[in-house]
Amino acid sequence: MQQYKDLIRHVLEHGVKTEDRTGTGTRSVFGYQMRFDLHAGFPMVTIKRTHWRSVLVELLWFIRGGTNVKWLQDRGVTIWDEWADEHGNLGPVYGAQWRNWDGTGLDQLADVIRQIKQSPHSRRHIVTAWNPADIPGMALPPCHMMFQFHVQNGKLSCQLYQRSADVGLGVPFNIASYALLTHLVAQVCGLDVGEFIWTGGDVHIYEDHVEKLAGILDRPVIPPPTLWVNPDVMDIDAFTDEDVQLIGYEHHPGVKLAVSV
Repeated sequence: MQQYKDLIRHVLEHGVKTEDRTGTGTRSVFGYQMRFDLHAGFPMVTIKRTHWRSVLVELLWFIRGGTNVKWLQDRGVTIWDEWADEHGNLGPVYGAQWRNWDGTGLDQLADVIRQIKQSPHSRRHIVTAWNPADIPGMALPPCHMMFQFHVQNGKLSCQLYQRSADVGLGVPFNIASYALLTHLVAQVCGLDVGEFIWTGGDVHIYEDHVEKLAGILDRPVIPPPTLWVNPDVMDIDAFTDEDVQLIGYEHHPGVKLAVSV
């Protein structure tokens, strides 16, 4: 997608060399936004391969309220393994905050779906994973920390705020994940999809990713795939990996990038 190429180019041209928690070093800008019309195709990065099954399974895990990697591993997804303890636990990360805020039983995701159905034009359709009281117990504080839904002309849009954005590895997953979430929530609310808007805070490219990401900017853009969602599923908790299919995902070869933990 062109938006992702533009993001890489922007960070390479304007990023400031910055020390970071991992010790790897980054080139960083503060504040960036991308917009995706979900009717124009599903926003999967095509200038390099993004692992669709990991996107899908991880999102279903969030929706289930999962915080242990075993559920992911049983489905062939290992993207959280580096942060898990010896028992596979991650602490009260995304799934816990979405479905059981602060351990109180407050289900933010169910509440926001109910709000969209009952009062679609409210400006309070917000879910947050940033819980200061729980952060010390999390293996990794939330990077994609808050999202807001918006209904206009029968279409559901979503804006994500991501405080920390790893352009090479994380951002392609985050775009696809929240675009998919928008489709699922729209369906269970009886709405069409509108836009997905991605807003980043500290947007960075790790120094050991710079050369490889610069090297793919000349790759031509490939048209995006489309998404099929089983129209019979009208409960957010009922979706399985068989109810969602990505159709026609063509992409350039993958790029091997190291994970900074």
